[in-house]
Amino acid sequence: MAEGEFERSVSQTMKAQLALRELILSGALRQGERLSELAVVERLGVSRTPVRMALVRLEEEGLLEAIPSGGFAVKAFSESDIDDAIEIRGALEGLAARFAAERGVARGRLAELKDCLAEIDALKGLSDGSEESFSDYVRLNARFHALLHALADSPALMRQIERACALPFASPSGFVQAQARLPQSRFILVLAQDQHRCLVEAIENREGERADALAREHARLARRNLRLAFRDPSALDLVAGAALIKRPGRH
Repeated sequence: MAEGEFERSVSQTMKAQLALRELILSGALRQGERLSELAVVERLGVSRTPVRMALVRLEEEGLLEAIPSGGFAVKAFSESDIDDAIEIRGALEGLAARFAAERGVARGRLAELKDCLAEIDALKGLSDGSEESFSDYVRLNARFHALLHALADSPALMRQIERACALPFASPSGFVQAQARLPQSRFILVLAQDQHRCLVEAIENREGERADALAREHARLARRNLRLAFRDPSALDLVAGAALIKRPGRH
């Protein structure tokens, strides 16, 4: 395959993957809905080979599941499924924090984490539920976790963390946006920020076990947010991929 042709193929695959992911996360493709290559080709206007590759990649991400008779179906997630995904992500982040603490981190890289914490501290409007402030928090929270993952200096571990975070509601910011409509949000955000700070301290002090435990416990805040969001459908609707979640009382 010529270089230009290969690049066009990759581009078309990415285009199909992004378009399909958006259809799934928005609920335009429903839980359990079956997808065939030909149907997706017609819907997206992309050729068959890139569509086939996009479907396989979304299965690897966990958004689709292969059907034995052929094709794929949009996956649905129970509360237990999400708990497991969050726990796995927490275990991997804990390992990243342990690696960082035990191997040591340069002052400049720790300073980046501390600067990110300072930016979060400076946010205004979180306590009164400003959705703009929550959007800023989501961005900074994602940055904090990305910096944390990078401190491990382990490409192999980074790949596993990326896979664990591929499901939007299992990512570090999965349920944060929903907090803008939850009355308990202020308490949870203060707790999360305190855990951030303790995690940085543990890494700086070379306390591997403590850093590991803190990262795991921090991830479990997402499980608390999920349960709170289940009580308020308007909050859950702010979660990316909420259309895939089996809500209590719904069949």
